[in-house]
Amino acid sequence: MLGLDFSFISLDVIDKFVLGGLVFSVKLTIIATLGGILLGTLLALMRLSGKKVLMVPATFYVNGMRSIPLVMVILWFFLLIPTLIGRNIGAELSAIITFVAFEAAYFSEIMRAGIQSIPRGQVHAGQAMGMTYSQNMRLVVLPQAFRNMLPVLFTQTIILFQDTSLVYAIGAYDLLKGVTLSGKLYGRPEEAYVMAAVIYFAICFALSWLVKRLQVKIAIVR
Repeated sequence: MLGLDFSFISLDVIDKFVLGGLVFSVKLTIIATLGGILLGTLLALMRLSGKKVLMVPATFYVNGMRSIPLVMVILWFFLLIPTLIGRNIGAELSAIITFVAFEAAYFSEIMRAGIQSIPRGQVHAGQAMGMTYSQNMRLVVLPQAFRNMLPVLFTQTIILFQDTSLVYAIGAYDLLKGVTLSGKLYGRPEEAYVMAAVIYFAICFALSWLVKRLQVKIAIVR
């Protein structure tokens, strides 16, 4: 096929080069998703609080992060933070911190939309029962918002997994880095990139199929 030779691909190559990078990509995706949802939920609550002292910095953070390409944030953090603190923190840790901070802005908008989708009558009912703002959010609003937003949250997670390939720019050993190294070692860079594309496609396609199944189940519950 177009003169390509995939004979170098073997279990040994996958074990030595690909598997370690895939593990880091998955770990980065999980940590960034969980951290992004926690920080994003906090940012969403700040933006919906009605208090300028909370709304202004949260809005500035979210809009600022969403206006900058992720690869630039990765490079800025990796290059500038060691200069400010006086020591190197490593490519992997830089990637984790950057992804959590960056994805929080996107998860914040998802959570804000989910919170606003809850009928106001339920919020008023909680207030009538004597619940405080935090109790109302924790017991009434957020559980329903999370359920409504699950498909969107998982879709953003799939996009996040694809974006993990950008950490290649700072030398972190992710899936793309491992595949690229195997291609350079065996003199088959084109075949290696094709292999990387197939792996990314297979994982993202499977996850997208699961998200569609989840959407159907949530629609039935409603």
